[in-house]
Amino acid sequence: MALIVSNVHAALTEGKDAVVERAARKAGLKAAQIERAYIVKESVDARRKDAVRLCYTVGFDLNIDEDRAASSRKDRDISVRRRGALSFEVGTRRLKSRPVVAGFGPAGMFAALALARNGYRPLVLERGAPVEERIQAVERFWKEGTLDENNNVQFGEGGAGTFSDGKLTTRIHDDRCGYILETFAQHGAPREILTRAKPHIGTDRLREVVRSIREEILSLGGEIRFHAALRDISVRNGRLCSIELDEGKLETEALVLAIGHSARDTFEMLGNREVPMEPKAFSVGVRIEHLQREIDTALYGKFASHPALRHGEYQLSLREGDRAVYTFCMCPGGLVVPSSSEAGGVVTNGMSEYARDRENANAALVVSVGASDFGSDVFAGMHFQRELEQKAFRAGNGTYRAPAQTVGNFLAGKKGLTLGRIQPSYSLGVEACDFGAFFPPFISQMLKKGLYRFDRRIKGYACDDAVLTGVETRTSSPIRILRGETLQSAGAEGLFPCGEGAGYAGGIVSAGVDGLRVAQALMRRYAPDTD
Repeated sequence: MALIVSNVHAALTEGKDAVVERAARKAGLKAAQIERAYIVKESVDARRKDAVRLCYTVGFDLNIDEDRAASSRKDRDISVRRRGALSFEVGTRRLKSRPVVAGFGPAGMFAALALARNGYRPLVLERGAPVEERIQAVERFWKEGTLDENNNVQFGEGGAGTFSDGKLTTRIHDDRCGYILETFAQHGAPREILTRAKPHIGTDRLREVVRSIREEILSLGGEIRFHAALRDISVRNGRLCSIELDEGKLETEALVLAIGHSARDTFEMLGNREVPMEPKAFSVGVRIEHLQREIDTALYGKFASHPALRHGEYQLSLREGDRAVYTFCMCPGGLVVPSSSEAGGVVTNGMSEYARDRENANAALVVSVGASDFGSDVFAGMHFQRELEQKAFRAGNGTYRAPAQTVGNFLAGKKGLTLGRIQPSYSLGVEACDFGAFFPPFISQMLKKGLYRFDRRIKGYACDDAVLTGVETRTSSPIRILRGETLQSAGAEGLFPCGEGAGYAGGIVSAGVDGLRVAQALMRRYAPDTD
């Protein structure tokens, strides 16, 4: 149990000792009552550009009753947090064969890790390559435009998050979030992710973390097969009985389906097997690039270069009725990267290394779309994504060059790239485009409204030479694989859909949390492997 003191503000020049002292005074604590004090969370308060401050949450382990100490202050910023280890209850039903995890992105990785740590010796199937081999394939695509459809930014060890910023920000409130962050730190992520309000690992460091988690799973008796795509499933009398791989059939009664949001062939296979699914809303748009130093100045004013501040981040949104335009996956000091997984389609994404020291900032600038836009068929959203990606490929003259347009031209309704201070970072090159004509009118109109509105929030956001690069289509899964209270498929007992691909997560942490949730559900049903 710990006493938690929130909203402790400090000047940029103040040290952590001063913060702890201020928190102790706020809570009315004496030094003799404190066994340990520590920073729980750190964020930036930049609401006033002339007085940018840091904001802390401080934890205290006390030798007095924490509940009484909290209640005596009658302050909403003072509370008690009860620590509890994540529980993993195990069932008694014996499995005829070990559980299988299909997909080794965050959801599959944490499901497999939890199963391995509790004696289930899972078999992991990943259609892509281990991270060492995957890096080579992705860098070859970024340099030469040679795409491997099974080993790319979307597929391979670590999932799509391995080639992003390694952002660990989440809006969900779940005790499993702490387990996710602590596990990353145990495997080499910087310990600061445990206290930063907007934690990130960085693409370069995340690769090593992923490799370390793989090694723990193997050391605990798990097995990981790379270049092993799930091709089919067999359901008999409403229960999963086997799966099909390229090398043949594999008997299993328990399959964690963590396939990611881009496994379109797997979605189609599940449809053929009448696994219940439904179309899901998602968002599409472009990547927008600015100079990072100008974003810093717009957010922090005269404090922009202060050593206590990291590069500025933003999250912006505008809603009109049922439609929203917003920014997503903002990458300070990063790059816009080619992220295709199908031949003949252009997909963009953003990434940053840990240092976030590139010249440009980038973010997805996207508009929400739903069944009313693309149709009610379960695969209609997936086809809508593909059509935009193929259209972008054609706009790039039948290559993986990306269509691009400067903001000034886009808002003025004229095609072209009138480049100025901001140079596009997309490695395969860009082709001038008119996104006003490229997208359906409801998308291009909302993008324009968003730019005008966001320019009021961040000065210069809609500057003429900001660069738009497209298309951003893989914001989330276009399909939800339905599951019941036991987290199993409504049509196949033993099939556990999870993560972003199944429509139950939206980012590294939430996907990992859902993988843990599903692993716990599987464990409650089945006994560990004791052979």
